[in-house]
Amino acid sequence: MTTTQTTTARVPGAWPLLGHAWPLLRDPLRFLTSLPSYGNVVWIRLGPLRAVVVCDAELTRQVLLDDRTFDKGGLLVERGREVVGNGVGTCPHSEHHRQRRLAQPAFHGARLPGYASVMSEEIAAVTGEWRDGQVIDVLDEMLTMTARIVVSAIFADATVPPATIREILDDFSVTLTGIYRRMFLPAPLDRVPTPGNRRYHRARARLRQTVFGLLARYRTTPPERPTILSILGSGEFSDEEIADQVVTLFLAGTESTASILSWTLHVLGERPDLERRLHAEVDRVLSGRAPAYADVPALELTGHLITETLRVYPPGWLFTRVATVDTELGGQRVPAGTTVAFSPYLLHHRADLFARPERFDPDRWVETQMPPPAQGTFVPFGAGARKCLGDTFAVTEATLALAAIAARWRLRPVPGHPVRRVVDTTLRPKGLRMRIAERV
Repeated sequence: MTTTQTTTARVPGAWPLLGHAWPLLRDPLRFLTSLPSYGNVVWIRLGPLRAVVVCDAELTRQVLLDDRTFDKGGLLVERGREVVGNGVGTCPHSEHHRQRRLAQPAFHGARLPGYASVMSEEIAAVTGEWRDGQVIDVLDEMLTMTARIVVSAIFADATVPPATIREILDDFSVTLTGIYRRMFLPAPLDRVPTPGNRRYHRARARLRQTVFGLLARYRTTPPERPTILSILGSGEFSDEEIADQVVTLFLAGTESTASILSWTLHVLGERPDLERRLHAEVDRVLSGRAPAYADVPALELTGHLITETLRVYPPGWLFTRVATVDTELGGQRVPAGTTVAFSPYLLHHRADLFARPERFDPDRWVETQMPPPAQGTFVPFGAGARKCLGDTFAVTEATLALAAIAARWRLRPVPGHPVRRVVDTTLRPKGLRMRIAERV
């Protein structure tokens, strides 16, 4: 039996007033990966508040599976609710079962072939505009692609003006940065009319206004084929709840998948050995045609590349929960109301869980080469009842997009344009400019 510790594992280096906010803003990934050296469950300070960070795979799984004790909440989720509302991804335990029951049918496996057809159409539409020798901002192109897919899957309407899609993406960019930074702002500083706060509030308000406009347009001329929205609207959701689900789907379905694809293309541009293997696979499986849902099982290396990207560059690199009662975690007393944080990035980069964790190696996911994983080791989409509803949707989309791109194009880094990691609410590349070369 675990004995409750009488001492707490505190992380040194807290600044007066700020606590550990500075390293979490300056270089959060380095800070997080340093924490296991202090214990499996450690305490940090964010201003005047204390938070627990879970560094152990089994304890992370405990947090994820016990969503009654460790409810959706904590500093990051509370800020996220300002943007996405109280949808299935952010609502508390008391509301989650009903919302998940109503939203689950939209992501049933039987619907994936239809969604995959939509994905293939939009992937072809975006990549079909590329030209040999063109230099592209990879993240921007992937965001355009994933946004078009989400719009079509939700509304069955590919005629949403490009300017509206760009406006949505711009507002998400501002709010994603704002959610993370505002996590460190205690009231009333978050209400001070600084330029950053004003930009954040404008983007948040405009995003909601845009979504309500698209919902009104949808209701005026509903599509003939089933959509995610038609399924959500057939249940007991209120109009406000439907808007919350749509904003959540936009965010999860654009930023995360676009980041996964961008990082994968970045790696392939630096690893010709992997690129050659990928080209050989798509040439053998597709034989010159566009990828379809039925091809996904045969695209094994393609899928392993996506999985390894989720390990090395998980878009959701940090999540928070809140302890609803006084409890114990890894021998540490955790009072009710405490923010409990866990990090897929931290776990995915532990050398005791993954051999040579900094090396990008898709072959580690070949079943015959994988050691039995520890529970909670690989958690890019979470686990348990709160696991991401759209995980299979996202992986299918990324697999089809990567296969379609590799079947026709080579992407090469542009010299003089260093790529850096942007770490706020998501983990994504900045400055990823690549030159397109058509395969012959």
